[in-house]
Amino acid sequence: MSVNENLATTANYLLYGSMASYTVAFLGFTLDLAGGAARAERVALASAPQRELAAVGAQGPLRDDAPTAPPVVPPARRKAAGIGVSLTLLAVLLHVAAVAVRGVATQRPPWGNMYEFATAGSAVVALVFVATLRWRDLRYLGTFVIGPVLLMLGLAVTVLYTRAGQLVPSLKSVWLAIHVSVAFISSALFTIAFSLTVLYLVQERRERSGAAKRSFMDALPRARELDLASYRLHAVAFPLWTFTLVAGAIWAENAWGRYWGWDPKEVWTFVIWVVYAGYLHARATRGWQGRKAATLALAGYGCILFNFLVVNIFFVGFHSYAGVS
Repeated sequence: MSVNENLATTANYLLYGSMASYTVAFLGFTLDLAGGAARAERVALASAPQRELAAVGAQGPLRDDAPTAPPVVPPARRKAAGIGVSLTLLAVLLHVAAVAVRGVATQRPPWGNMYEFATAGSAVVALVFVATLRWRDLRYLGTFVIGPVLLMLGLAVTVLYTRAGQLVPSLKSVWLAIHVSVAFISSALFTIAFSLTVLYLVQERRERSGAAKRSFMDALPRARELDLASYRLHAVAFPLWTFTLVAGAIWAENAWGRYWGWDPKEVWTFVIWVVYAGYLHARATRGWQGRKAATLALAGYGCILFNFLVVNIFFVGFHSYAGVS
């Protein structure tokens, strides 16, 4: 099968368009965060208990038990966040279109090398973020999700770029679509959970130190809520990563005649599984809540980055075809 070079070029232009939209969306979310401290202060002032004077004769004492009107908190006008969400939606559409057109150009699933994995995987991260906005107001996460997406796309087009081409024989299997697509989803969830874990650690430290200085962190949920949201995402992502590991073993048996061969990629996929299994186990073990468990979560995501950016490029093995060419 030949590659349609015109469509491949179109896919590149669509990707550049999505990067431009992501950049402006990132600025919008960042400006919204910058105004978070001011919004939090207005809400705090409006919600503060008020006392009114009860006149007794010419002068009256202060009465703490006097009835007060409920505080009026003006609705927050978050234009910057709205612009960020709108441009993120546009960027996601262009991003998904770029991945799809690349697939049409090559007439195969568009994730046969690191460049395609980075572009398709980052699209799933953005899609998951946009999907969650329908159920919960997670606009405060925009900066910390779109930022990594932009970094991944920048790395893809500058360092990992690979011309559209055909797959090596070992990749021509239905397991490519099954194994890699589930890996995308689990990696996307781990990425968002990583952002939440970092925010939890910052927020928890602020709360523990009793910091009174206003910060954009005042616009974010309390540390406990961030920690719980991170845990829930990890709990969903881990079974998907388990399936990725098992599906990879089945694919390896079909391609190379063995389920496990201690290939560097296989080993690190298992290492990631072990670290996240330890994290989830730690959450259920007394004494391993909070910062200690969060450290394990960060270690797990560090292993994911090492697996993608180091193992794929510098380690020689059966998965070397996924590197830069």
